[in-house]
Amino acid sequence: MGHSEVAVDGGVLSARSDGSGEPVMVVQTALSVDELMPVMRLLRERYRVITFDRRGYGGSAATRGPASIDIDATDCLAILSELDSVPAHVIGASYSAAVALTLASAAPNAVRTLTVAEPPPRHVPDSADFLAANRHLLHTHEREGGAAALEEVMTMLSGRDWRSRQEALVPGSVARLERDADAFFLRDIPALLGWQYGADDAARVSAPVLYVGGTDSGSWFQQTRTWMHALFPGMSTVMIDGAGHDLALTHPTELASAITKFIAAHDDRPEA
Repeated sequence: MGHSEVAVDGGVLSARSDGSGEPVMVVQTALSVDELMPVMRLLRERYRVITFDRRGYGGSAATRGPASIDIDATDCLAILSELDSVPAHVIGASYSAAVALTLASAAPNAVRTLTVAEPPPRHVPDSADFLAANRHLLHTHEREGGAAALEEVMTMLSGRDWRSRQEALVPGSVARLERDADAFFLRDIPALLGWQYGADDAARVSAPVLYVGGTDSGSWFQQTRTWMHALFPGMSTVMIDGAGHDLALTHPTELASAITKFIAAHDDRPEA
């Protein structure tokens, strides 16, 4: 596995690439650095997979300055440029789907295809409830600290047995969730609360778009799919039966298969 330290405004990002073939950037999502790891292991069989620790996570030391989705997207472009991987196929899930969308709008020539798995319901009819839930988490973090806030959000997402469930899916991941929790509460939630994305942004995206969702994800993400269809009427859609919002972790084979088929369908390289 190739490891790189990439200098950006505010510090240094820790990036990795592995495999060979066309470059595929998998953008690390919020809170769990492990959520997309099972998908990346599958994609490395066919592609050169690139990822990096976002600001505040893992081996990255870039934490200065305000947090925003735009800054995360700029960091993605810096990584791709440093690793000579422009354009790349770009993949994001949940929070990182917002980052991937923003990258595809800000730097359309850097994105060959765009795959998003259930972007945050920031702009849907029930967004007020979603924003209120996130503000409540910030209040919990401020009043009771990171451990209490982590317990609250993970119980909300995965139930009270989230620790045993998480460890069964990815051993060691609970310790990493605890390690990185402050980055989620101090950087990612404020960035998400400030995220704006609409028709003008979508119009700048030149890459074909794939939306992947889970049939059991709930009403917020049903609304997100409708919102995405309005922004990208020609997008492809894959729904994974029985999957919830953590589909990248629970159904990596199905997600990797959808991505691989989508990339192959839009492979515009000239014949050898």
